[in-house]
Amino acid sequence: MSRHPQAEVTTRSQKWLQILVNERPDVLQRALPPALGPVEWLSPLKADDYAEYRDASFVELLGIELRQRPLRDFWPKGGPQWDALGRTAEGDFILIEAKAHIAEMASPPCGAKDKASKERIAASLAEVKRRLAPGNRADWSRTYYQYTNRLAHLYLLRTLNGLPAWLVFLHFVNARDVPLPASREHWEGAISLLHATLGLGKHLLRPYVLDVFVDVGELVG
Repeated sequence: MSRHPQAEVTTRSQKWLQILVNERPDVLQRALPPALGPVEWLSPLKADDYAEYRDASFVELLGIELRQRPLRDFWPKGGPQWDALGRTAEGDFILIEAKAHIAEMASPPCGAKDKASKERIAASLAEVKRRLAPGNRADWSRTYYQYTNRLAHLYLLRTLNGLPAWLVFLHFVNARDVPLPASREHWEGAISLLHATLGLGKHLLRPYVLDVFVDVGELVG
């Protein structure tokens, strides 16, 4: 099952994102580049059990077809579970990964169990790395894996299938419900380290990878 209902949570990035999408979409809209225009949020919606989507279900929710390279040929089941998905008035697709705690950026390595899944993931990550960070020696299946697998899916949508997709890394600033709440400057330092480690400079997808920041002070009354 690729639709994953979620509880209404009370802490961390999941809480703040549920509030943003369902109660304060104006704040989220302001955090995004104005050129994107209005966004219709498709998940996580209160009326949809705050469900998060992955695998074929996220493709279906966005209403897209992967005609050039199907998802099943690029990534096995158990791919990224998207924190939020949206569609702009112009038909662009927004994929969000949200964080409230810098330590979460150091995600666990690839946890695929069977050989075929590991090989497909390794091959796809190697393809993406050749295009975006040639010469980089980091193991993208182990180093910042949550970031690299999200980036790989943007590559699948935009580069391999020609779809107007955007990958948004949403960073919550001053989240007092996590250890060591981060300022924008802290986030920017951690992002710079990640880019340097993965060899990501001005790559072909850079214009479509957005780092946006929301201060949780705007969400608490």
